[in-house]
Amino acid sequence: MKVGIVCPYDWSTPGGVQAHVRDLAVALQRLGHEVSVLAPCDDDVDVDLPPFVVSSGRPVSVSYNGSKAKVQFGPVTARRVRRWLRNGDFDVLHIHEPLSPSISILSCWAARGPIVATWHSSMERSRILSAGFAIGQTALEKVSARIAVSEAARQTLVEHMGGDAVLIPNGVDCSAFGHSEPLPGWPGEGGSLFFIGRIDEPRKGLPVLLDALPAIAEAHPGVRLLVAGPGDEEEMRESLDPAISDRVVYLGLVSEEDKARAFVSADVYVAPNTGGESFGIVLLEAMASGTPVLASDIEAFRRVVAEGRAGATFTNEDPADLARVAIALLDDAEERRRLTAEGHLRAREYDWESVAGRVVEVYEAVTVTGEKVTEDMRGQLVGRFARGGGE
Repeated sequence: MKVGIVCPYDWSTPGGVQAHVRDLAVALQRLGHEVSVLAPCDDDVDVDLPPFVVSSGRPVSVSYNGSKAKVQFGPVTARRVRRWLRNGDFDVLHIHEPLSPSISILSCWAARGPIVATWHSSMERSRILSAGFAIGQTALEKVSARIAVSEAARQTLVEHMGGDAVLIPNGVDCSAFGHSEPLPGWPGEGGSLFFIGRIDEPRKGLPVLLDALPAIAEAHPGVRLLVAGPGDEEEMRESLDPAISDRVVYLGLVSEEDKARAFVSADVYVAPNTGGESFGIVLLEAMASGTPVLASDIEAFRRVVAEGRAGATFTNEDPADLARVAIALLDDAEERRRLTAEGHLRAREYDWESVAGRVVEVYEAVTVTGEKVTEDMRGQLVGRFARGGGE
């Protein structure tokens, strides 16, 4: 089967949707399918694109769902989308986040035939969001099948659009984690924690973790925190208690290989995200690495850690409770071993080998008539809406 996949966000910036699309593409290729991924890519970032990725050009940064996203939108981008569709001769088109202001909605407007859409985000109901769904209604009417990666994402779709979606969770490539060597000098004897995410994005929760660190350091004087992800290190350090500044080691943006090494460099992986998450793929990556997980008790994370069976939780946005649970984990090697074992089992439930097979079942259901993906000339009207930006 020839599969065209649309990723709305900048391929050169790490993110959950990008990781999902990448791993799905690789898993589909292993199953014998031919895959092409269309995604924006920042030329200023030194990233080797996989051979299956076609760049739609340079993205711009916009505010979307409580964070900054690098996307593309505009008439020139729309033409690039159409050219990719014409050249692809796809059996099925798989669009991720179909309503994001990006190449995703442009692809939906531009194509006809077997179209699958996946929702990743969990969003609060609002007038602005409802208006966005209304604008995208013409695009969504073309979608043959809907997938949601979590119950929270499915609920967002049901509340705003009606209808329903098949629930197929994010996958994790378990074989990519747990075999790496720790970073030099880690984890050490005094206890180590790891955080990964945009350090200047409040909902990723790093300030909560930094506020908890003095109390953790008081109980464990040798503890260190490893931080990875894009953002302004100087701004982060200005907010630190001077007494703990030397305990925080900032790696910056890391490769997939170094991310795997960072996981096994920590005694505990901490996910202090405050909201806006519909799943939590990074929790599964930590579990697959054999690193115990400590996560905020937002709904999406509670589901991933099986309500505490496969990972510990603390009260969301409560540094004191985070410190309390982190200290307890660092004190209890037996509990960390239990969480490691349960985490391994939990991660295997989401391995791409099984998840990709479920996605293929959806593809097979929408391609049963043999119709191919073709360009929808009626979608030329999108040029009236896609003005400026993204080029």
